Amino acid sequence: MRIAIVTDAWSPQVNGVVRTLRAVSAELERRGHVVHVLSPEGRRTVPMPYYPEIRLALTGAGALGREIEALAPDAIYIATEGPLGWAARSFCRRANIPFTSGFHTRFADYLALRLPIPGLVPASWSILRDFHKASRCVLVPTRSIAQDLERRGFGNLKIWTRGVDHMLFQPGKRARLDYPRPIMLHAGRLAPEKNIEAFLKLDLPGTKLIVGDGPQRRELERRFPDAVFLGFRFDRELARFMASADVFVFPSLTDTFGLVMLEAMASGTPVAAFDVPSPVDVVKDGVTGALDKHLKLAILRALTLDRDNVHEAARGFTWEHTADIFEDSLRPVSGPITPQAEITTSLAPSRSS
Repeated sequence: MRIAIVTDAWSPQVNGVVRTLRAVSAELERRGHVVHVLSPEGRRTVPMPYYPEIRLALTGAGALGREIEALAPDAIYIATEGPLGWAARSFCRRANIPFTSGFHTRFADYLALRLPIPGLVPASWSILRDFHKASRCVLVPTRSIAQDLERRGFGNLKIWTRGVDHMLFQPGKRARLDYPRPIMLHAGRLAPEKNIEAFLKLDLPGTKLIVGDGPQRRELERRFPDAVFLGFRFDRELARFMASADVFVFPSLTDTFGLVMLEAMASGTPVAAFDVPSPVDVVKDGVTGALDKHLKLAILRALTLDRDNVHEAARGFTWEHTADIFEDSLRPVSGPITPQAEITTSLAPSRSS
């Protein structure tokens, strides 16, 4: 099968969307599928407002449609609601091509943190709902997120869980770290929507270790000098920190999944999080971590859990299962995709900027 994946999130971005799409694409290719990713790479781009490190592609429906026609895919997946996602949606609707879409990010809630404008959040949810209304199947990462979207009027939802690389993230990577214990680790993007301050302001013994980077890093380093900020770490180095921490702290209130929680659990490290959507679906309270409305209580309880039990319970999350669900969600393109000359746009693709 030839599969076209359209996404506004791609390298060099470091986030769960990119990592999920890369892992699933690799698994699909191992199964003999041909995967084409249509991303901002190689296109003219502009910085995203409030996220300048994220580049948005200036490509419209006509130009992107011609790329899709040339690929002649058997199925199309639209991963994001950015410019490329909207362009692909527009092309598919005008050409009467079925597609599957994914809900990866709560953009409406993120906007509310940066632009507290009356009416902005309901309007944003309305736009997101309209985007996915045309999709034959909308993939969502957890049951609690699906329930929330159903309450907001979304339909055609299918739960699409996530996986973890068990060869990379494993208890055997545990090593001695030269920091006072307990070591409380957080890894991810340092941005307001991640609610990292809720963790850093807690009065706790040991070391707060922060792996990651982002627009909030300088402010957080200034305000919380006792925490250790290491910047991004990848692959084996990240796996070593995951296995060597005593607890992984996930303070986000808005994430749709949180791959880092799986990576910590696969490493034998229990997770401490708020009892909110996504952590309640990923963490088995009292087994793989602790959930509480008070994050400090969750951290202290997570430190008492058996690491062998944490690791064993995480073994059910695999990228193979994630790819199975993805394959099952795809809707075949019936017949050849005919040229859509009537679709026009002023935003043609060009070289990267």
